[in-house]
Amino acid sequence: MMDITTAVTTRRSVRDFLDTPVPEATLRKVIETALRSPSGGNLQPWHLHVVTGDALDRLKTLMREKVSKGFNELPEYEIYPPKLQSPYRERRYEIGELMYRQLGIAREDKAARFKWFQRNFEFFGAPVGLFCTVDENMGPPQWSDLGMVLQTLMLLLRSEGLDSCAQESWALYPNTISEFLNLPDGRKVFAGMAIGHANPDSPVNQLTSPRAPMAENVQFLS
Repeated sequence: MMDITTAVTTRRSVRDFLDTPVPEATLRKVIETALRSPSGGNLQPWHLHVVTGDALDRLKTLMREKVSKGFNELPEYEIYPPKLQSPYRERRYEIGELMYRQLGIAREDKAARFKWFQRNFEFFGAPVGLFCTVDENMGPPQWSDLGMVLQTLMLLLRSEGLDSCAQESWALYPNTISEFLNLPDGRKVFAGMAIGHANPDSPVNQLTSPRAPMAENVQFLS
């Protein structure tokens, strides 16, 4: 088993997957373990939905049609604040430019950039898609709990030699995903996640996102 430090330092957002199947037994094991994640008041506000096989093929076909018509659904939430201030604005710009540079897509090539963005809705070729949904009456503390279970899941996937990419982009199509998952009334789509084996030869998978130095974000008081 991989130690936790190695899992943390080798986890990355993979955006090109092999079509190698992931055993259902492995998925069940890591998800069951991830459900031990903490949550305020032990509410466990997350609902996870695993999509594979024929269901995944149907979803990809559906999304190709939807995305071809643009973004015409009201998102569940703003993925980023409308006016990002420094240093957050620069960090977002930097990672975007690094990714497209790896792909060889110029900044002015809007068509190529959008074509790449469409791959979000194919789970970047991964054989497993996962969705996280939450009851609409849950507030910011419970939404932070969703991040805990998803991060725990991603680290456990690494311990099994698997890779992932958390995708808030699925929140752009809440109606489509809610209907596909047959969600009950009062449930919101939070995020998706691609799961599988990284394509080791893909340029985009060679990117390791930078991090600010610890002194920029951490204070020690004594």
